[in-house]
Amino acid sequence: MGNVAKYQHGWNMTFTVVELLMIIPKSTYLSISLPYFSIYHFFSLTLLLQILNEDMIEVLESALQKAAGEGMDEFIQAFTDKYKEIIGGELTAETMPLLTGEQHSLLAYQIFRDEIMVGGFCQLIQNGYGGYIFDNPFAKVMRLWGAEEFSKLVYKAKKIFDSNRKDLEKERTDDEFMAMYEQYEAFDELEEAYLEMEEQVTALIASYVDDHLELFAKIIK
Repeated sequence: MGNVAKYQHGWNMTFTVVELLMIIPKSTYLSISLPYFSIYHFFSLTLLLQILNEDMIEVLESALQKAAGEGMDEFIQAFTDKYKEIIGGELTAETMPLLTGEQHSLLAYQIFRDEIMVGGFCQLIQNGYGGYIFDNPFAKVMRLWGAEEFSKLVYKAKKIFDSNRKDLEKERTDDEFMAMYEQYEAFDELEEAYLEMEEQVTALIASYVDDHLELFAKIIK
């Protein structure tokens, strides 16, 4: 997934459209013709269908209930596992448009959590997710979802990433990868801060998803 960074424009555009439509009554945008939206490059037919919930990714209600009983991280994963299934486990130019802005944001959090909990920012970036997390509006979305302190943490990490991107993303041997943890000790404080807040942030995001289910999947009873 090292090419993820190339495709951030698709997410940015999708996010902007979804964010816009969240404040426009459905009756309004249903009355606007597709040519009008085409002029302003607002969305593709695929995205329009997703917004109307006619082509939304489906998740079983029973699966969500079971996952919620196992933990907030499992609840989130019940959605992101479906997203990964839809994109075939690969974020490419062809698969990026298959998810909406909200779905990408939730998937990004799942990836962020999994990578940081195991190997920190160096692992996240070396595994090809630097662009997906830092070039896209992930930090902004986290703030909009109510995770303000976490959003600030991501912005701080982004500054380190942007200043050292070429070196952070270059291919390395196993020994060179391990040496990164000494070279980029600037990430240590942020990693420790996230580990302290992870449970709270994960619960907050799960709560947001639960309150806005229609933005993340079509729930099948």
